[in-house]
Amino acid sequence: MIIKIGFDIEFELAGPTPMILMLYVHPSRQADLRTEEKIRVEPDLSLTDFTDLYGNRCARVLAPAGNVRFALEAVIEDSGQPDERNPDATQAPVEDLPSETLPFLLTSRYCEVDKLSDIAWQLFGATAPGWPRVQAICDWVHNHITFGYQFADVTKSAFDVYNDPRGVCRDFSHLAVAFCRCMNLPARYVTGYMGDIGVPVVLPMDFSGWFEVFLGGRWYTFDARHNIPRIGRIVMAVGRDAADVALTTNFGRATLKKFFIISDEIVG
Repeated sequence: MIIKIGFDIEFELAGPTPMILMLYVHPSRQADLRTEEKIRVEPDLSLTDFTDLYGNRCARVLAPAGNVRFALEAVIEDSGQPDERNPDATQAPVEDLPSETLPFLLTSRYCEVDKLSDIAWQLFGATAPGWPRVQAICDWVHNHITFGYQFADVTKSAFDVYNDPRGVCRDFSHLAVAFCRCMNLPARYVTGYMGDIGVPVVLPMDFSGWFEVFLGGRWYTFDARHNIPRIGRIVMAVGRDAADVALTTNFGRATLKKFFIISDEIVG
């Protein structure tokens, strides 16, 4: 399957503004690109690429006052298969987990393990460890949280969503991630492209947030918002929660003027 991905994002800046961009495809998917992945910047500015603590490909730029635009259009190959499922995937004891997974057991900005631990054990303590427990968490979050773009709030945390069960995809993921960590399951937040491939189209297109859980010695994809295997996910960045994978970070006042995302299958 061939998928066209890209974006057209424009800001108005009050003054010269340093910015961090996390707008590239994740290094794990770089080999699948079939065209060059180059961010076009208006005005013409040089980007400095770097890799962050979690292995994400990033860029930094000092943008001048006024309007600045970031655009990209690329083609990537995908298996065309739904998210992999493995109901027999097991949960390792904490003492046997790889050291690099341990940060994904801890409290983070939007995933308060300390506040939700007792609640999680009451809800999921009787479930079978491993895949069945993660699926039970997904089912609970999916069934108890109401989705709506009007509920978006960039300050809303997992504990907030538990108490006010309304939100967008990142809120579903934050709560599920926090519950997993409470149950000693390493879980990390993921952001990327996920077009409406094989499902009804919902506009406007946006980037999506889901999560991964470490089971049976590897990371598996889960999505409490949709709660069904989806086709065509393209990972851009992974981290402890949305704070680690902000697609753009500006160190100064910025007003979003344009936000257009594309992730469509190329047929024929």
